[in-house]
Amino acid sequence: MKNFLLYSAISSLLFASCQPSNAAKEKPAAKTATETAKIDSANTKPAGAKTILARREVPVLCYHQIRNTTASDSKRAHDDIIAPDKFREHMKMLADSGYHSILPDQLYDYLVYGTKLPEKPIMITFDDTDEDQFTVGATTLKKHGFKGVYFIMTVSIGRKGRINYMTKEQIKQLADEGNTIASHTYDHKNFAQFTDEDWKTQIDEPTKKLEEITGKKVEYFAYPYGVYKAANLHKLKEHGFKAAFILSTARDENYPLYTIRRIIDPGRYTAKNLYYSINKSFNKTKP
Repeated sequence: MKNFLLYSAISSLLFASCQPSNAAKEKPAAKTATETAKIDSANTKPAGAKTILARREVPVLCYHQIRNTTASDSKRAHDDIIAPDKFREHMKMLADSGYHSILPDQLYDYLVYGTKLPEKPIMITFDDTDEDQFTVGATTLKKHGFKGVYFIMTVSIGRKGRINYMTKEQIKQLADEGNTIASHTYDHKNFAQFTDEDWKTQIDEPTKKLEEITGKKVEYFAYPYGVYKAANLHKLKEHGFKAAFILSTARDENYPLYTIRRIIDPGRYTAKNLYYSINKSFNKTKP
């Protein structure tokens, strides 16, 4: 794997404002910023959509399956599969490059109240509840002092088969260790196709189940397939969510908190590819 100096060189040539500091090499490889500054929300006016859209976007990565591909995997599926060794390489690159993982509460407070974030913040998220996100993903993040966000599809909890899924106990452990547990519907139904009944079966019931497992509030949501319907975004707030995450499509001008962008780290990427993609996708305005 290319060393830290190579990443710094790439950064200075392409995105000078994001160049890792030499001082970072004298510190631990990475830090996890889990403490959000206290906010007197009763006396602090929340930002409107225009202000939120003007703030610099924070890089948010999305992962699905962390395993080696097989002959039966489709070409499309390869984008959602990353080999364990490659995932470890990519996390090491982030740590060596001075990134600090943040969690949704920190991102929310930054977007709404302008709360300061750590230097080079990044969010690492996982969709669909696959057990390898616990056995490989969480273990690797912990090694580098990172925390993650796990968007749980509740129909799959505890299921075993060609793909194994996380158990209630594993989900509880992730929450107890300071990671964020969030919702990804009951069975991955397309949000744009929700009926009135789906707000109960796909949203309210999964929220209740996850809160029973973790003992913590569930306030964040990721759309299956990254697809949303603008006319229904206001309902997410009504059902208790503070923010929601799409993939790489454009944010909604009226509901930027409910269309926070993420990018997938494809299994074909090298660590250098990922570093370039992060800067290209999110280095748009200065903080």
